Amino acid sequence: MNTKSLTFQLTVWHAVILTACFVVLGFAIHFGLQKQLDESWADVQMKRAHQMASGILRDAAEGGLSNLKNQIDRYYSPGANNRFARVTRSDGTLLYVSGDPKDNSFDADAIPPARPPFQLESVRQVSLGGGRAIMLASQLIETSDGTKLLVEAGMAMDVAQATVRDVTFSLTVGLIVAAGIAALSGWVLVKRAMRPVDHIAATAASISSHNLNERLPVAKTGDELERLSIALNQMITRLDEAFETSRRFVADASHELRTPLTILRGELEGIMQGADTRPQEQERIGSLLEEVERLTHIVEGLFAISRLDAGEAQAEWVRFDLAKLVDSTADQMALLAEDKAIGISRHTSEAVWIQGDRARLKQVIVNLLDNAIKYTLPGGRVRLEVSATKEGRARLSVADTGIGIPKEALGHVFDRFFRVDKARSRDVGGAGLGLAIVKSIVNAHSGKVGVDSMYGDGSCFWIELPLA
Repeated sequence: MNTKSLTFQLTVWHAVILTACFVVLGFAIHFGLQKQLDESWADVQMKRAHQMASGILRDAAEGGLSNLKNQIDRYYSPGANNRFARVTRSDGTLLYVSGDPKDNSFDADAIPPARPPFQLESVRQVSLGGGRAIMLASQLIETSDGTKLLVEAGMAMDVAQATVRDVTFSLTVGLIVAAGIAALSGWVLVKRAMRPVDHIAATAASISSHNLNERLPVAKTGDELERLSIALNQMITRLDEAFETSRRFVADASHELRTPLTILRGELEGIMQGADTRPQEQERIGSLLEEVERLTHIVEGLFAISRLDAGEAQAEWVRFDLAKLVDSTADQMALLAEDKAIGISRHTSEAVWIQGDRARLKQVIVNLLDNAIKYTLPGGRVRLEVSATKEGRARLSVADTGIGIPKEALGHVFDRFFRVDKARSRDVGGAGLGLAIVKSIVNAHSGKVGVDSMYGDGSCFWIELPLA
């Protein structure tokens, strides 16, 4: 997974923001529930303290406080009801304390007394250890004889705390599930939102110098994507115009140069064949003829490239066997290899059917084979192999045992007018257009071309074309 992609980052931000909202909501529910339960628990205990205080005042008015313990145990039974009750004088003298509850939820004797000064009414929590607590409500009363008593009623908060824990556990599980749903829904939404971008990118990737007339899809949404598509289409239009101007210039220049070069070559040949031409002049005219021939070759190459760029190769497509074409072309060039004592081996036993311009693809084979023969030393070998790949493509490779190509030049061998060794290329008549023509023809057939080479250890040029 590409963590730097826009899809991944938007998904993460979507999940993080939603998860943060869920966390805040969970904390709000947790603390709100805890506060509500504490207030409810305190209210219940305060009512019980009021009830006990009313009974104590009534009993004190009737017969004093001598029978306080019996009255509280009889009417309220704190221990049997798992509650806590305590009555103390304002000076701290203990008059009554309930026993341990039936469920042993707390130790009554271990609960510390309230500290003065006493308020008329108060509520407090006392820790029981282990995360447990008891809620105590206190009320200060005064009997008819002026005695001030502090009445305390309380109960362990186990039920309330268990409720908070259950709700917290449910919120935690829900948060994990919600975070997963947020991440998944974010990914789906982002992928859906980025679908027009993927469509634009796929269309842009398919546009090359051969189909600059195509345009990117424009979604009529009025948003940034529509403006981006329109801007890119305007840029492609400008590129198309620039390429068309360049192609037209190359084609027109090549066409215009062919006639004067032909005339110049004819005039030079006529002068050279004249009876009164001296040997020294014939040698100089011969050198001029070689340069004219070289210029003619360059012009023809440029003219061919301009026609290929204009889509000329797609006009005469037929279905044919690439292996058979390689065999026949190798037979025709066998004499050229024999002159340098170079052996040509072919591995084209099976038929490999493709569709394209047969003449242009033969030109590819000729250029590659001619290149291999030129730069292979006498006694070397050239190997041609044609096969069909598992990916449904036809592959032609031309490997030689020649001088190889330096590593720094591998990325430029298909550029126009590029020559690895300009001096040697000039000697053998190269102009740096042969491989450029190969690339143009292969590109026109929706194919790929490449080279593998090690300097001093030969080269292997290969092309891949779609099977018919």
